[in-house]
Amino acid sequence: MVNKMGYPEKEQISKDLMALPDHQDKFKYLIKKGKNQPELNQEFKIEKFRIQGCMSKLWLHPQFKEGKIYFSSDSDAAIPKGIAAILTEIYSGLTPDEALEFDSSFLKEVGVAQHLSMNRSNGLVKLYEQIRLYALAFKSLNRG
Repeated sequence: MVNKMGYPEKEQISKDLMALPDHQDKFKYLIKKGKNQPELNQEFKIEKFRIQGCMSKLWLHPQFKEGKIYFSSDSDAAIPKGIAAILTEIYSGLTPDEALEFDSSFLKEVGVAQHLSMNRSNGLVKLYEQIRLYALAFKSLNRG
């Protein structure tokens, strides 16, 4: 696993979420993160980038530049949009190897994952899986 230290985005988000007293405040934080995220370009709101298995419409668009992965995301639902915003912020700028080694239990550690509905939990798992698949694909392309 990649050391949690040295990732300022994750450290700041962790600090922000850990300071919130209950899950309702954490959800308000997620919603605010989603609202503050730039909207995903319409050309990327297509099935190819849609997270399958998520009840809401959730899109994850990857880019690979100079050996690092960058993600952008959007959703038609506030909480999934906020979760995706946080994960895209944390995973963007990592190499494929770093993304693959990164500890995906982050949202559980900060007290968010355990308060998600079953449908949202399934969507979160699918989002993590898609991030890993993109990382694997970019790792493979980077070798050639």
